[in-house]
Amino acid sequence: MLLALLGQENLTVGRKHVSALMKHMGLEALYRKPRITRRLPTHQVYPYLLRDLAMTRANQTWTIDIIYILLAKGFVYLVAVVDWSTRRVLAWRLSITMDVLFCLEAIEEAVGLYGAPDILNTDHGSQFS
Repeated sequence: MLLALLGQENLTVGRKHVSALMKHMGLEALYRKPRITRRLPTHQVYPYLLRDLAMTRANQTWTIDIIYILLAKGFVYLVAVVDWSTRRVLAWRLSITMDVLFCLEAIEEAVGLYGAPDILNTDHGSQFS
């Protein structure tokens, strides 16, 4: 936005120069940031048990995670179920809210298509606790 405003004033400045100047002055853009990693304090935190486990076959270990995709007027959230051994996306869903239902739908679809895994690995987000 600053680059466009400077252009209207007939000042020729590059995007990286404006970014460097903003960083030097301690300025940052104000926009709504996603809050997707909030853990409920009442939920127990378990140790990470898969550190040295060899992934040798399909359906041994699945992982599920949520990412956000920034759009012009907000965010959408993408949940994906991935098989660690084959690196294949087994199921995915998009949602405009961070509720549990779209996560459950993705897991149910993956289990319905491929059977239940031995291990389902997730982070400690509230949707998975």
